[in-house]
Amino acid sequence: MKNSVETPSLRLKQSVVDAIIAGLLALIVFGPVVGVVLDGYSFNLQPTRVAMIVFGVIVGRFALSVFLQTPSGIRFAQSLEMPGAGIHVLSPEHKSKLRIIVPIMIMAAIVLPMISNKYILTVVILGLIYVLLGLGLNIVVGLAGLLDLGYVAFYAIGAYGLALGYQYLGLGFWSALPLAAIAAAVAGCILGFPVLRMHGDYLAIVTLGFGEIIRLVLNNWLSFTGGPNGLSVPSPTIFGLEFGLRAKYGGVPIHEFFGFTYNPDLKFIFIYTILVLVVLAVLYIKHRLTRMPIGRGWEALREDEIACRSMGLNHVLVKLSAFTIGASTAGLAGVFFATYQGFVNPTSFTFFESALILAIVVLGGMGSTVGVVIAAFVLTVAPELLRSFSEYRVLLFGVLMVLMMLWRPRGLIRISRIGVKPRKGAAGWVEGATR
Repeated sequence: MKNSVETPSLRLKQSVVDAIIAGLLALIVFGPVVGVVLDGYSFNLQPTRVAMIVFGVIVGRFALSVFLQTPSGIRFAQSLEMPGAGIHVLSPEHKSKLRIIVPIMIMAAIVLPMISNKYILTVVILGLIYVLLGLGLNIVVGLAGLLDLGYVAFYAIGAYGLALGYQYLGLGFWSALPLAAIAAAVAGCILGFPVLRMHGDYLAIVTLGFGEIIRLVLNNWLSFTGGPNGLSVPSPTIFGLEFGLRAKYGGVPIHEFFGFTYNPDLKFIFIYTILVLVVLAVLYIKHRLTRMPIGRGWEALREDEIACRSMGLNHVLVKLSAFTIGASTAGLAGVFFATYQGFVNPTSFTFFESALILAIVVLGGMGSTVGVVIAAFVLTVAPELLRSFSEYRVLLFGVLMVLMMLWRPRGLIRISRIGVKPRKGAAGWVEGATR
């Protein structure tokens, strides 16, 4: 009886301690952000806002701690623990819902330019660009297990490939699209050679340094890249027809050639259409690669490199292929970004972009194609929806990420594979052998 009385008090005491610790952490984190408001060269203190936030954290943490001790709270905590790590194997008879979802999404992509305005179209274009970036990094991090923190460097190579190609060689959108992808792939191969023996944190540091080197070169080589001032990028054309009101590059405006009314959104509709086709092509290629020996090699390398090499796989080829293909995808995304912006400068390719792309891969699900596509649009559209909370947008963005990792620690959609039926006679042979 004595123990039954003391146990609740001890657990209540622990809840109070947890609430106080959470309040102190909230004071440390939110105090400088919310409590200090800059006003020119001075600042104003806002202790009331800090006190309200800290009080809310203490009350919320105490209530959560007490709730998790109840039977309902214990069941809720157990529901967050997803059993079964790694790849989820489905039954051979499983029919994927993507057979229905993919045609619906393609139809929605066709209808979208007809019913949307310029703002919605530009947001969707930006989302598709991050889909390309997420798919490329998903090969390196999600499938091959190589932590790359400098992925934005290949993104910058693709964007500056179009800008510099136009500046010095007179290249346009169509010629720069494959050349920028090849240049980024070569850069990925060059980066892959020095890091063949590196793993984990060491690999992350080297790739982070590579990304910073590219950014600093673009920022400081004034005579070649324009430095902080950046470079202008030409608008795309199709068969020499331009999308502007007046021809700027020696061509003919498309509305004059076909005789219809000028539409200022036609450039973005064209970029959107080509981008959708490229994303679909990349999705199909990645889907096929994951089912080829090279895709299996990436997953074997991710799980255990020693076991991968012991099975006779060439780990050098596996790593270089992951870096090369992932970098080429980023190069394609860079060309579309430069065309979409009409201007490039080094401030668009900071470490924050690499962190955002990595967050897309992690939140979507390591190795999951569908999860990466969903996460790319969520993390692109969410900042736009939170524009009315401009002061706390990054803070709310971080809270959403924390809640997401608590709810789905393995990402929105984890990897799944459909099982294989044994061939006819194989089961009988096994049964006879056991006898």
